[in-house]
Amino acid sequence: MQHIDLICIGKLNAAWCADGVAEYRKRLGTLCDFRVIELPEQPLREDSPALVQRALEKEAQAILASVRKGAAIVALCVEGKTLSSEELAAWLDDRAVSGAGDVAFVIGSSHGLAPAVKQAAALRLSMGRITLPHQLARLVLTEQIYRACCINRNIKYHK
Repeated sequence: MQHIDLICIGKLNAAWCADGVAEYRKRLGTLCDFRVIELPEQPLREDSPALVQRALEKEAQAILASVRKGAAIVALCVEGKTLSSEELAAWLDDRAVSGAGDVAFVIGSSHGLAPAVKQAAALRLSMGRITLPHQLARLVLTEQIYRACCINRNIKYHK
């Protein structure tokens, strides 16, 4: 069974987002080994570029330490590639059939991801040109992972 992790900086504090993510986690339970790893956001007293960079580097260390050995990292970032649901499904399926199936999707803090995480990524993924709150992005991404798994298993969910 494919291991798919969602590594996030910060916690879900909106109940409706947490409920949505919990629902898709439950559904994913029969399709893959899915887990969510929440890491703390580095506190900032001010948004100076140097302090933000230091915080991103600390977050990057925690992110990279949380990735399963051999897992492909998918870094969510605005400069990433946009994929359709079918393209994401094909990418996940290619990973699964290659024997190197483990995947770690990474959502950074409100300041983004450190260059080290982006450089380690097998795929830089963008959710489009719109701006989403991170909690909503987590819900949408979890749904898209579920949709991709359904596509790959020919389960009638995707239309």
